[in-house]
Amino acid sequence: MKRYIYIGVTLIGFLWSACSNFDDLNIDPDAANKSTPAMLATEVLLDMARTDGNKYFVYDNMLSKQLAWGDGVEPYQYNIFGRGSFSGYKTLINCEKMLGFTHEKNADAYAGLAYFVKAYRLFYISLDMGDIPYEEALAGEKGNVKPAYNSQKEVMLLVLADLEKAAQAFSMASDFDGDPLLGGSAAKWRKVVTAFQLKVLMHLSKKEADADLKVKERFGRLVASGTLMSSNADNLQLVYSEKEKEIYPFNHTKTKHYGYAMVSVTLTDVFKRTGDYRLFYYAEPAAAKISEGLGAGDWDAYVGTDPSLPFEEVKKAFTEERYSGLNARYTHYAPGEPLVRLGYAEQNFILAEAVLRGWIAGDASDFYKKGIKASLDFVTLHTPDEETYHHGRRLTDEVKAAFLDSPAIRLGDDKEENIEKVLTQRYLASFLQHPYDAYYDYRRTGYPVLPVDASTNQNTVHDKIPVRWMYPQSEFDYNGEHVKEALERQYGGVDDVNKPMWIIQ
Repeated sequence: MKRYIYIGVTLIGFLWSACSNFDDLNIDPDAANKSTPAMLATEVLLDMARTDGNKYFVYDNMLSKQLAWGDGVEPYQYNIFGRGSFSGYKTLINCEKMLGFTHEKNADAYAGLAYFVKAYRLFYISLDMGDIPYEEALAGEKGNVKPAYNSQKEVMLLVLADLEKAAQAFSMASDFDGDPLLGGSAAKWRKVVTAFQLKVLMHLSKKEADADLKVKERFGRLVASGTLMSSNADNLQLVYSEKEKEIYPFNHTKTKHYGYAMVSVTLTDVFKRTGDYRLFYYAEPAAAKISEGLGAGDWDAYVGTDPSLPFEEVKKAFTEERYSGLNARYTHYAPGEPLVRLGYAEQNFILAEAVLRGWIAGDASDFYKKGIKASLDFVTLHTPDEETYHHGRRLTDEVKAAFLDSPAIRLGDDKEENIEKVLTQRYLASFLQHPYDAYYDYRRTGYPVLPVDASTNQNTVHDKIPVRWMYPQSEFDYNGEHVKEALERQYGGVDDVNKPMWIIQ
């Protein structure tokens, strides 16, 4: 149930070969009927950046235990996994078409974009399930409608190779049209590609000794290149607005489900323990506590919900209004906040972890605090300075400075404890951002520790959260030989959500 649209790679191949006159179909006679690289870029980037609306917008937050749900039993809250999706392969058709515009102005920019988006899309599909088609993913136009699966290690090497191609292309590119995320800035795209390379390599932390991957060497070379994000202005993000078609997806005008979100103890407990004012920007005070006489700026007015509790208890807390819901800036402020796909804060947390792991030299605490500061700045930059949205607990420059100097968040001498602190802050900064990344990091590191109750966990392994999604049914229907071969190679032939894939072994 990861993506809700189950489209197999073989179907994509078939559509590619059967609909060679794609541009001649569904043409608006009053509109331009010839694809341009700018038009394709817009479509590709919006498809990559947007996420599902309605309650699906917060499904990943239920999985990462940042939210509980008051309306009914939601599968991810209780760790029920189903089948993943290969729907991301659809984007690759337009990526291939962009690569075909070699005669166009700024061909390097569009080529860089195509390589990046392909790597981005297939990287995440592989994180979901393991081995996937990569080299033969779009071989349908050549008659191969049953692509073979690459091993996950091969996928990661191919992802890194395509990102190198993207970096090279953007290094030669000029600014370009059709980019709704970074305004067509080739310089910013170079930074994004580097940030994503660092992110991919950190996901390979368990494979740092692999002689083929050369994780530490690659990481060090990228950091030394100097093409790193330098502020939140470099974030790869989708910005919302007050325009009808651009309103934040969880706004009350877009979904009737906005009121069922219950902020988790995984956030509120850390915020309270460390004196972190983001609590007042993420959450609303519990109505029951306000009725008892507490003010909206009182720490005790905020009540987190343990998402591992039996649903009857969650529902009771919801009915009695003994919970903190989402801050009104998410639900009643039309622009909400930008949805970040790759960001400066995240980059700094990755760099801090790399220092702690001995991959690069540097001050882990400095990167760590830059990451926290970037998150604090992002929140204040995208929140109106009104009491409705911060409840009188303004994140002023003085408050930020005091928090960054607080002993409660300071790194110490223990490497593993420091890694946990870095991952915890990365987790906090990811709230309603970076869909599913908090789960992937938890799966990789075990941090932060998430609540799992064996008595309520619906996973077949009752003390654990599943570690993968099953392959789409469409792959068994149309490409059975290759998907079964991949299952045998990885999981002893069993498509099991609890079988660890190569990257986390």
